[in-house]
Amino acid sequence: MGPNGVWGVILGAAFAYEMYGVFNKTSGDTLSERVRAWFRTSTRGGKAAFVIAWLGLTAWFIPHIIFGGN
Repeated sequence: MGPNGVWGVILGAAFAYEMYGVFNKTSGDTLSERVRAWFRTSTRGGKAAFVIAWLGLTAWFIPHIIFGGN
């Protein structure tokens, strides 16, 4: 299995687990719920930390994909 297959399996498994989390009645097992807990987005500092992290990821990822490189 090549890299595309491996990434496909990883993303497929993540999607399957997310769908499991969306449709069951257990609280706290979707990616959104985990991110809110990890960043403590109910607090002002947590919201700021999340926004900074998200913008940082975006600032790196878009040029990385568009222009290539590391």
